[in-house]
Amino acid sequence: MPSSFEIEDSMAESGDRRPIAARELGITQKLAGWLVARGASADAISIAGMVAGLFAGLALGLVPEWDEGRWLLWLVAALLIQLRLLANMLDGMVAVGRGIASPAGELFNEVPDRVSDTAALVGLGIAAGAPVLGCAAALAAMATAYVRSVARAAGAPSDFRGPMAKPHRMALVTVVALWCGLAPTAWAAGVPVVALWIILALSLLTAWRRLHAAYRFLRGRS
Repeated sequence: MPSSFEIEDSMAESGDRRPIAARELGITQKLAGWLVARGASADAISIAGMVAGLFAGLALGLVPEWDEGRWLLWLVAALLIQLRLLANMLDGMVAVGRGIASPAGELFNEVPDRVSDTAALVGLGIAAGAPVLGCAAALAAMATAYVRSVARAAGAPSDFRGPMAKPHRMALVTVVALWCGLAPTAWAAGVPVVALWIILALSLLTAWRRLHAAYRFLRGRS
């Protein structure tokens, strides 16, 4: 089994990856090493993360249909979102740890992310009784990734800056889901709507910041 140091070094050498502090945790390194030793497929891990994201969105979308059990749907959604993020982190670590990282792997890394983000945000919009706002937040979130991808294709470095990058969006959705699942109903009212407005506004700001940074980089290089 590759040691945690070997996986960490190979990840550092690969570059162009979203900086995630949790990669440095011993338990994360051990889990990645365990998956590498068993020949786990990085693409399969990516797909599993997308499935978790889709079910998170489904759980959120079902909240208005439930009365007594809606608290459980909120908590299930929070758990599934975190499992999705764990898969998003492990797929790259496994790919590099097994020495099978390739440009094609980016498709499995990016497309499931967009599907999962959309599912979670649209689902949160439905749960909040504001499906249009959920769709708008999802589109704004997709814009942040679109700008990053286009800028990278044009020759700029990948830009993962916030203030509302993927980890920030999903952290906020997770906190909202936990709050709505555990807090009294009166305390949770309106919280998902406020969160969606925050995600919408700050995602647009994030997209603009990435676009501006890419423009300055490419203009300076030319």
